[in-house]
Order: sequence, then C-alpha cells, then structure tokens
Amino acid sequence: MKKHNPYGKIMAGLATAALTVFGSAVSVQAAAPALTGYLTLRPLTHTEITTYGITGSNAQFSAGINTVGLGEPAYLELLINNAIDPATITNVTWTLLNSPTPSASIQASFLGTNIPVYNPADKVIYQVGARALLRPTAVGPYTVGVTIQTSGSGSTNLIINVTGATYLGDQTCAGCHDGNFPNVANVYSTFTNTPHASFFALAIDGLESSHYNASCINCHTVGYDTNSFAVNGGFDDYATLLNWHFPAVLTNGNWAAMPSQLQGLGNIQCENCHGPGSQHVYSQGVTGNTNAISVNYMAGDCSQCHDEVPTHYYSAEWNNSKHANMTRVPSGSASRIACVRCHTAPGFINYVANLGSTTPYSTNYSFEAVTCQACHDPHDASNPHELRTSTVVPLADGTVVTNAGAGGFCFNCHTSRNGSVTNSVISYAQGLQTWNGGSSFGPHDSPQADMLEGVNGYTYGQVLPVSPHANVVTNTCVGCHMQTIASSNPAFTLAGGHTTKMSYTNSLGVLTPVTAVCAQCHGNINTFNFPVADYDGDGVVEGVQTEVQHLLNKLTTLLPNSSGVLDGTVKTSLSVKTNWPAQYLQAAYNWQFVSNDGSLGVHNLAYTVALLKASIANLTGVSSTGGLPDAWVLQYFGSLTNAAAAPNAVNNTAGIPNWMMYALGLSPNAGFTVANSGVVLFNGNDVLNGDTNNIAIYTAAEVAFDTQVGTTYQIQGISALTGSWQTISTNIPGTGNTVSYLTPTRNNTQMFFRVVHNP
Repeated sequence: MKKHNPYGKIMAGLATAALTVFGSAVSVQAAAPALTGYLTLRPLTHTEITTYGITGSNAQFSAGINTVGLGEPAYLELLINNAIDPATITNVTWTLLNSPTPSASIQASFLGTNIPVYNPADKVIYQVGARALLRPTAVGPYTVGVTIQTSGSGSTNLIINVTGATYLGDQTCAGCHDGNFPNVANVYSTFTNTPHASFFALAIDGLESSHYNASCINCHTVGYDTNSFAVNGGFDDYATLLNWHFPAVLTNGNWAAMPSQLQGLGNIQCENCHGPGSQHVYSQGVTGNTNAISVNYMAGDCSQCHDEVPTHYYSAEWNNSKHANMTRVPSGSASRIACVRCHTAPGFINYVANLGSTTPYSTNYSFEAVTCQACHDPHDASNPHELRTSTVVPLADGTVVTNAGAGGFCFNCHTSRNGSVTNSVISYAQGLQTWNGGSSFGPHDSPQADMLEGVNGYTYGQVLPVSPHANVVTNTCVGCHMQTIASSNPAFTLAGGHTTKMSYTNSLGVLTPVTAVCAQCHGNINTFNFPVADYDGDGVVEGVQTEVQHLLNKLTTLLPNSSGVLDGTVKTSLSVKTNWPAQYLQAAYNWQFVSNDGSLGVHNLAYTVALLKASIANLTGVSSTGGLPDAWVLQYFGSLTNAAAAPNAVNNTAGIPNWMMYALGLSPNAGFTVANSGVVLFNGNDVLNGDTNNIAIYTAAEVAFDTQVGTTYQIQGISALTGSWQTISTNIPGTGNTVSYLTPTRNNTQMFFRVVHNP
C-alpha cells in the first residue's frame, strides 16, 4: 500500500533559476573518431510511452531536468559520436559518486534500444552509448559518474548532478518572486495571468472542455504520480490524504470546494517546469540555492505534457521543424555573437530581453535549439500566444512593420541581419563593416520579412510593384506556414502548425505541397508553382517558381564567375568581390536577396520579378526580357511601356517587325515597300525597292545532324509529301561531329527535308 508523507505549513521560499551543469569530460586516450560524448537526462513523453509500449510503474513521463521529485525518474543517457561503431564499446560503468542516503542506487534503464536520442539536433551528431536510471529516495544532491571504454576511440569519464526534492506549491515561489526582493526575478505576478496558472481550476468547473476527466490531471497539477514509491508532496499525495476525488460532473463550484492544500498544488505551476523546490528554498546552508532548481531551454520540459498525439501535438510538429534541427556551430564563440541571437534558444531570449541595448546579447551560451521557450514566455501572457516580443518589428533597413500580425514575431530572425541593401552595395565595396559581426556581402539567409514587405532590395531608384500577401494574409507568416492540419490528413504533424512547413514527404517519398490555405484565394490548386504569366519572356507561360528561376539563371549569366570573368554561364552561387563595378554589386545583391528568400516568388511575386528584371535591364540595357534596348525604344516610342514598342509589333507599311528594324539599324516606322520576291533590299540605312543592292536577306532552312566517321550523308528535299524526294546536296562525309547544312527556301511555300546516309 502506498504510504503518504503529508506536509504541514508550506514554507515561503525561493523558486528562481539555475541550471545544474552537466559536468566535464576528461579524455584519457586520443583516437579517431573521437568519443565526443556527454551525459544528459532524457525526457520521456506520453506519446513515446504509448509508441514504445512502456506500461505499469515504468510509464513515468519526465521533463529531463536535473531537479527531480522523490520516486520520479532521472533517465540517464550517455551520448557518443555517431561515427563510433557500438561494437567497439568494451565497457560502461555507472557510479553513484555522491548521495544523501546510502540506500540510493543506479538501476538499469527500461528504455529500449528502439527508443532514439530525444533532441532532433542531437540525432545528427550523437547516438546512445548507454542508459541507466536514478530514482531519488531522499532529498539532497546526487552525483552520477559514468566511464565508457572502447577498443578504438579511447575512454571518457563524465559526471552529472541531480537534486532530489519535494513539492511545495506556487505560493512558496510567490514569497520571493512577486517583486518583494531586489535582484530576484519578478515573474509570479505576470505568471498568474497565463493560461497555465488557471487551467485546472477552469477545467474542473467545466469551462475548458466537456470531456475533461481524471486522466488529464497528471499534467495540470503539481507532482502528480500515483506510483507507491513517488511520495513527494505532490497533488496525488494530498488528494489521497484528504480523500478528494475527481468530480463526477464538471460544473461551476468544483474548484472552490477543493481543500486549500489541493488548490495550492492545482494548475500548471512553477514546479511543473522547474522541478520540486524544497531544496531550492534552503539546502546546503544556502537560502535560495540556485544549484537546487532547474532552469533550461529544452523542448522536453514542455513536451512532457505537450506531446500526446493526436490531441496534444505541438511538440510532435516541432520535432519535424527546422527550428528543432538548428546547427550547434554558432554556440559559445565570441565571433558568433550575431548568430546565437537566432540559432539558439538562450541567445534569442537574451536578445529580445535587451532590445535597444548597445550590447544586447552575450556569447556565453551552451547549445539549445530554437525550442518552445525561445519564442514563448511561460511567465507572461502580455503578448498574444505568450510570445516574447510584440509584433511591431523594425527591419534591417529601418522599416517598422506594423501590419504583420502574429507573423511579425517571426520577422525578428527572418530578416536580413546584415542590415540595409546600402551596407552591401556601398559599404562592402569600401571594405567597411556591413553588420555587427564583420563584413560580408548580401542579405543573410532567410530575409523573408524584407521580401514579404517589399523592402530592402536594390530598386535602381524606381518604385517597384509589390504583391498583396503582406496585407491580405492574416498574421502573414503564421497564416500560411502554421496552417492547421487535421489529424486525419497525411500531413498531420509533418506540415503546418509548429513545423512551419508548407510541404511534406508523403508515404511514397514524394515532396507534397500543402495548398489548402492557398486555395482560399487562388482556387483549387495543388502546387505553389502554378502558371500566371511569361515573366522570363521565352514565349512559354510556366509556373511562377520556374519563371523566377529562369530569371535568376539569366541574371547569373551576366555576372562574373569566381575568377572575375564574364563567362556567360548559369551559376548556382556567386563569389562577390569588393572590386566589382557597382552595377555588378547591385545585381548580385538582388540575386542573393531572391535566392535567400527561398520561395522563388511565392512570398512577393511582383517585387521578385521586378528586382530581377531591373537588374537584368541595368546590365543589358533591356528592361523586358526578350525585348529591345531601352535606349532604342525611348528614342522612337518615348516610353518603355508603349505597346507599339514590343519586339513583334509592326509600325511600317512593309509589315516588318520592330526587332528586324532594330537589327537593320532602321527607324521602326520607315516608309517603304518590299520587293516582289518578299525580300527587303537595303543599302546602308536606305531601303531599296528592287534596285541594285548591296545586301539581300532571304529565307533559308538549316538542317543540322550528327555524323559518324566513315559514313556519307545527303540532304533530300520535297515540297509535298506525295511527290519524289530530290537530292539537294553533294555527298557530305561524316566527321564524328554535328554537321550544319543551309539551303534557300525563298521560292517555296513549304519544304520538307530528310537526311540519308551510306552505309
């Protein structure tokens, strides 16, 4: 039978923040590949418990934090380099180096090898080397050590600290964290306004959901664990002591009727996320011992409750996002100060907490991906969705965005952190600093905010058109990228929501767009690459993304290669040099701007096309792809938008189009007639009407064909397929290459050709 250890008067104390440091690794033997291991605590979520068939007393979910209630699990996990062959591990030894009680022990973990590394970003680097389990049986500090030995990669010793504690309730936390003490975070007064702080009270009064029941409360109360060995002052302990049972009917008054001791442990409180606080209040001779409470930025702290699909799916979505798979590279480096701002959770939190400061963020960060806590502040509901900043955001060029709704929050990172376009086009060429970390060319990756708002491109002094997405899509980024996906949809947890993805890979391995949100305005479409217009001027209306890619390709053919040579080739990247002429820097910036946006025009099609066409025009003198030089058009038509200036438009009685008149060096509206043969005759700039001439342009056909050495070829022609083929060429010996043969066609209304060979 479960024994209960009720607690008397709840003592006022502290519940601030401190992360128990993982410990240090001592390399004993150098080898390649290196172990590069570390010892951590693994979270375990409800979804994982169900997925991996964990049952009975083992089915204890965990936040993976270092402050653990008595009888609750600390899932010890030794992670090692993915390059290590597990077969080379010769020995793993776990040791309890320090414990408040001699009865404590390290146990074998029941987490099987089928359960993967938890953090998505860790999976890229690490694999599980070994697992173990610690359940604290007495309050106080525990130190766990592990030694791993391999046959080829040396050995490593690692340690981790865990604090065993009991639960007190948030009124204890309020004693210090309600603004009464200087230098102590005042978070309690704002926390009480969050949904967490009142969810259980509202739910049992029938104000949250009609299907709320007793199985829900393990996440909505403090320290709820009905295992007989988990006696730690949690909600379940007091519920049994006070003979409280879940109400049969959800109705107003249930919360008010609860004993005050249970109300003190009801709702989602400080200790749900930071761990039980008894040792934080006072331990080891320290009042407010920050080493005895957990503060972290790990997804597992939220996922212990927000991962129970299909109803609680935010964590499952996040696991499939790019935010969850951030690179570790920017962390902990003084040269990466501007990178940790957006590439790590603690970096972003520090950044937004110090907006406007001249030194807004430090560099002393251990890595954590962009987790729930990076964007959402669980202590404060002042902003929508508990976002950490308002949605009024200044962009790199000084534009202040006020129309983005919830998507404005995304603009904090998804903008050109390299500053305005001027920095790249002018400052870079002068060798000056272009951003607060140094000098580099072009907008940083992911300038979606600038693109969506239609700002910070190089416009050549013109007012360029913009598409309406920024003004018609409610909440901008959020409106599309976080669209709701039904649990019955194959894209569920793979696109939309907190994945922020607009497509997913289906069961056949095919990348599949999720276009339901687009269809509200664009009709029944199943692709983002739907045709609109012939933007690249090749005479074919293709998908908008294809058209934009063609414009990008065209622009690169007009820019130098990595050696500074104009080679006319299509390039997939640019190596911009400070000594490039201004027109190349301007065009290169726009190419990078569009490329780094990544949507190929979807975010702002009009602005994207205008930037690329303007860049091409500035380098070629031709504004319209496939058109005529601007100077010639302005000379004869006065406006670049005059329909009469189109290449195929005819402005003379001879029926000669503009493109031919330009090629002949003639005025497009020159008055003359064409000779009876249909040939235009001219001498210099003077058109002749059948008189003696210097040049005659006739129609002809080119027949090109591949050849082989040792084979002879003939060209045969026929004016109608009902007649006999006539040989129109001499014997042409094969060269092993392509041969081109030109034959007049001016006297024929139609002609067919074929190539015959011997042998």
